[in-house]
Amino acid sequence: LYRANLEDHYSELAHHYTRSGNTAKAVEYLHLAGQQAVQRSANVEAITHLTTALELLTTLPDTRERAQHELMLHLTLGVPLQFARGFASPEVGATYTRARELCQQVGETRQFFQVLNGLRTVHQVRGEFLVARELAEQLLGLAQREQDPTLLMEAYRALGSASFHLGEFGAAQAHLEQSLTLYDTQHHRSLVFLSGRESGVAGLSLAAFVLWHLGYPDQALQKSKAARTLAQELSHLFLVAAAQVFAAMSHQLRRERALTQEWAKASITLASEHGFPLWLAQGTILQGWVLAKQGQSEEGIAQIRQGLATYQAKGVGTFHSYLLALLAEAYGKAGQTEDGLAALTEALTVVDKTGERFYEAELYRLKGTLTLEARGWRLETSSSSRWT
Repeated sequence: LYRANLEDHYSELAHHYTRSGNTAKAVEYLHLAGQQAVQRSANVEAITHLTTALELLTTLPDTRERAQHELMLHLTLGVPLQFARGFASPEVGATYTRARELCQQVGETRQFFQVLNGLRTVHQVRGEFLVARELAEQLLGLAQREQDPTLLMEAYRALGSASFHLGEFGAAQAHLEQSLTLYDTQHHRSLVFLSGRESGVAGLSLAAFVLWHLGYPDQALQKSKAARTLAQELSHLFLVAAAQVFAAMSHQLRRERALTQEWAKASITLASEHGFPLWLAQGTILQGWVLAKQGQSEEGIAQIRQGLATYQAKGVGTFHSYLLALLAEAYGKAGQTEDGLAALTEALTVVDKTGERFYEAELYRLKGTLTLEARGWRLETSSSSRWT
């Protein structure tokens, strides 16, 4: 009856086959319905379909074919779990760990690459940057052996990301440029649905950060705008929210409060509507920084602390030292220098623990400023700044 438009009935077919006792068909259509839900950004629905499929799969004979099906289900499940639960969640880590075990039985290079990239993302978001870089180097080795442009693009982007967080800006720029050179919107637009990553938006956003730190603020702004434009073209809500957060961060670095607030507010709205906890936390922190700078110190500090609490609850480590610096700035603006110094002490501890050094110089500058203020000194901003 529906041969010409079967994809419109995947969810219905999955339901009926699940009730029929035809387990193999039920798993097949649950997987298809799960993939379809991922493409609609219906992440909770996708997780339900895919976990049900995995549960049913355990009732089938333990064969190589079953292991292959389980591997593909885990690879698909990793994507909505990342979006709905957070990249650093235990569920995401467990999903890719199991997928790696299955790859040892049945995996091909492309599947193993996807698994390693998933694990790399988990370690990166948790703030385990040295492990993330090691896995990124393994990805590059796999990609070079295969001479696959898509794999090379993802591997270079992964290396660029790890290098940036470790404060290696020259290496980060080189890797990200190589990745973006290989990127083609039409050819690679489906990657976010397959792996949870999209090298164009992420690469452009990170390139903006790298260029700012290398001293090219206008070029950085162009990359940030390009990231937002691409996210809109791809029509993927998670990527749109991500690009908005990174835009807010780029404008924060430029001390452009109105634009920081504009993009932070946009990301908060989108993340709240669609359940993106990481982007909601970062947007809340950035909005809190703006409020504190505008003199609404109590509300601003409360928002920053709220966002950081979500960070801790989700086990997120990436950008942690930078976000703690925003808290320190807010405390400094409120005249609470001791609390500001405590936030910086925490941030520098994060630097030592994780190796996240891209914002280390600014942490020490802020520490110097707040230390002098705590001793009754202040910096007067004029045509010739001086300490008084």
